[in-house]
Amino acid sequence: MLTINIGPLALSTAHVLLLLSLLLATFTGWYVGRRSAVNPEKQLFRLLLAALLVARVAFVAVYFEHYREQPWQALDIRDGGFIAWPGLLAALLLGAWLAWRTPAIRKSLASALAVGVLSWGLGSLALHSLEQGTRLPELSFRDSSGATVELEDYVGKPLVVNLWATWCPPCRREMPVLAEAQRDNPELTILFVNQGEGQGVVNQYLEAEALGLDNVLLDSGGRLGQHVGSMALPSTLFYDAEGRQVGSHLGELSRASLARALEVLKKDQ
Repeated sequence: MLTINIGPLALSTAHVLLLLSLLLATFTGWYVGRRSAVNPEKQLFRLLLAALLVARVAFVAVYFEHYREQPWQALDIRDGGFIAWPGLLAALLLGAWLAWRTPAIRKSLASALAVGVLSWGLGSLALHSLEQGTRLPELSFRDSSGATVELEDYVGKPLVVNLWATWCPPCRREMPVLAEAQRDNPELTILFVNQGEGQGVVNQYLEAEALGLDNVLLDSGGRLGQHVGSMALPSTLFYDAEGRQVGSHLGELSRASLARALEVLKKDQ
């Protein structure tokens, strides 16, 4: 499941896990410190911000070549570009320093950090294990010429499946990035599975944009999005040559975030 729906709002499961871990840590800090009338809530929030900042800086540093021409794009965190472990390490070190500086909150802050990190870590492992056990769905769609295509026909090579629609602005923004990756990586297949639109609308858009995309499929009923548990666009799924899901990305892909996802995909071959 890629998203969790709260009314009309679709949230990434990874983001929900992070928020739940923060809530658990906040509750733990309040509970442990209630008798001493101390609450490390402010410190926990600052530690989270510090972790996110360091995780983003680490990502930009590793993939700086993709930001070189347009460095201001490093500020656009919508691409989901974060490297978790430097951020986690920074939060733990900063938390230890805060606990040393302020003995009154030492016990409550340490307890809150332990619960927050443990819940986030175990939850992330569970989501990863669930993802690794997911296989390419046995579904069939029509291609842009109207012919029927089975998803299983693409097993045998690494596969990237992008769920998109012409009305979706981030889908349109990331399309040139995916088209470039398609040209630069002939060893893998990128499927562009349109969600909920007709053949005429899709073909008109592709002709107007002149992106030269291969492997465009039409999922007029949005069955693939429902099957993989994603109610938000764009969503991108990564499968190894055996049809086993090895990664996913909810939201717009930048060149940097796509490069990282493809690195993980190639390591699993």
